[in-house]
Amino acid sequence: MRRNFCMVFTALFLLAAAALFAGCGAEKSAKTEQGASFAVIQDDMGREVKLSKKPERIVALSASFLEPLHAVGGDVVGRPDSKTKMPDYAKDKASVGEVYQIDVEKVLACQPDLVLINKGMNEKLISTLEANNVPSIVIDMRSYEDVKREIKTFAQITGEKEKGDALIHEMDAKIEGVLARVPQEKKRVAILHSTSQGLSVQLDGSIAGSIAKALGWENVAAGMTPLEKNPDAAPYSMETLVEQNPEIIFVTSMGKMDEIKKNMEKTIAESPAWQSIPAIKQGKLYYLPQDLFLLSPGLHYPEAFEMMAKLIYPEVFQ
Repeated sequence: MRRNFCMVFTALFLLAAAALFAGCGAEKSAKTEQGASFAVIQDDMGREVKLSKKPERIVALSASFLEPLHAVGGDVVGRPDSKTKMPDYAKDKASVGEVYQIDVEKVLACQPDLVLINKGMNEKLISTLEANNVPSIVIDMRSYEDVKREIKTFAQITGEKEKGDALIHEMDAKIEGVLARVPQEKKRVAILHSTSQGLSVQLDGSIAGSIAKALGWENVAAGMTPLEKNPDAAPYSMETLVEQNPEIIFVTSMGKMDEIKKNMEKTIAESPAWQSIPAIKQGKLYYLPQDLFLLSPGLHYPEAFEMMAKLIYPEVFQ
């Protein structure tokens, strides 16, 4: 009987030991599977991008990505050329060409383990990057909400979630401070974009349009049919502008500010229709700098909010 007891005891011990080792093995397997990816990111093309480890060699294809990425602990080995939005840390990094003409061979020469692609501009490079086993994340960074979303994405890439959250909180607080100081009164505004080909009208989806809307003003172009190749702009018509009767007109342009002003003043001086608009009669024509209102302001969105508000209410924002 004692022998039977020993046999039963031995069998139970072996079963317990097997279960213990099996449990340890299952736990280890679960941890391995869980740790297989450093981050899983949903990009702005709806793609799910899995990063097996923290990227160490990042190439950014828009200068607008450089500052917010660096603010959450990121660095780059390659970046596009830019005369206006190049932070100091990126000036000596390898150039991969103009933002509109990225050289994919230069990108690959950087031996990247991640490429940040500017939506609407560089998606055609995705297939080449995939063929070279280089992951890419498509970024759309225009509106303030876009910027906050991308800061979270960059913080995922760098593993610095707390830095991202703190940065967003700081920006929100600054913008809320601006909005609190703006008088609660309706303003009818028009936002024109000047190019060498002529004028177009900016809609609410544009950077300037979204800021004006957030400030509580009415964009007289809201509801107009957008251009086929630009959903944030609509065709310009002098007749329509006169009919819309804006109190304030903002002008954006990628050109030199002195030349833009000179050309606009000449156009207005030669046009009775222009001179009939209330905004022109009252001298409420304002020019917005490209760094804040055409190129994504990124971390400087609070400055863009304050600048637009200050143009209309200089006495409030002294």
